[in-house]
Amino acid sequence: MSAPFTIDRIDHFVLTVADVDATCDFYVKALGMAREDFEARPGDLRSALVFGGNKINLHPYPSPYEPKGANPVTGAGDFCLITEAPIAEVEAHLRGLGVEIEVPPSKRTGAQGELLSIYFRDPDDNLVEVSNYV
Repeated sequence: MSAPFTIDRIDHFVLTVADVDATCDFYVKALGMAREDFEARPGDLRSALVFGGNKINLHPYPSPYEPKGANPVTGAGDFCLITEAPIAEVEAHLRGLGVEIEVPPSKRTGAQGELLSIYFRDPDDNLVEVSNYV
């Protein structure tokens, strides 16, 4: 039996990171995201990366925020981001910043069909895929 409702989209996800400032610097320079510092509760300042209608919340390791995943560690992320920019342009920009491309442009399958993707790692060794729909 399936649930009597459907999930529409992802609002945000969390990355556990060794250095929030270094992570923000990387994603701002490499992918054009914006850093957002916000107060989750009075006196509880947190940081996130925002892009489009999405957000990545950042928890410093070891994660002091509750609730959290059962095993919050750095480098456990593996996710795909979609861009309208040509992948060759993204790849050239990243290489210009000294980011090592782990997997060069290759065809993959996304939630809505065929992708052209590149893979690289962020400062915590999370695997980041940036893609276009073909």
